[in-house]
Amino acid sequence: MSQAKASALVIGTGAIGQALVAELQSRYASVLALGRSSDPAINFEDEPSIAAAAHWTAGESADAPLRLLLVASGFLHGPAGQPERSLKELQPGYLTHSFLVNAIGPALLMKHFLPLLPRQGPCKAVFLSARVGSIEDNRLGGWYGYRAAKAALNQLVKTASIEQARRNKQATVLALHPGTVDSPLSAPFSKSGLDVRSPAVAAGQIVQVIEALDAADTGSFVDYRGERLPW
Repeated sequence: MSQAKASALVIGTGAIGQALVAELQSRYASVLALGRSSDPAINFEDEPSIAAAAHWTAGESADAPLRLLLVASGFLHGPAGQPERSLKELQPGYLTHSFLVNAIGPALLMKHFLPLLPRQGPCKAVFLSARVGSIEDNRLGGWYGYRAAKAALNQLVKTASIEQARRNKQATVLALHPGTVDSPLSAPFSKSGLDVRSPAVAAGQIVQVIEALDAADTGSFVDYRGERLPW
């Protein structure tokens, strides 16, 4: 679908984020990208940086309304810690960082960027979540911090979708599970037998699903195949 007079914004400059920018460039008049190292930069520990980035985005999209906001930021492992296998491994630092990147940061993005979406006409805000954030689907346990933070993100998305619908009945706000993508985030946990896709392939699938959804799907949790996931 052509968006010749519209802008798209991808927040998150990891492997998936970069691939999404490339995938969207042939579809939108302007594709903007923001992250920790962009100019302006987004720092989830510094709300003024988010407000400044939103102000910049408003200026950059003045001639081509922002019709797609796609948030591809996320944290699973790193210097702050690793996913927990049991309760005895819970650490305040890891829990705090997981909630900061996976839930608090996206919530602040909602606060500052959702108001940039038009009040009329179709527009979409998509937040990359994770199937392990589904409470109903949890059969294996473990990964306490990541599961809980993504479950929090899902609730934030659901709640924001209700408020956004009051502002624009044609708005779509949803959470999307991208599946297992060949990236630094998933590399240590990509078991044989899983459907591990390249960032480019994953981006194509994600955009295809986004284009197929509309306002009737707002507030939903779907995967990269377009299938609904349980909360």
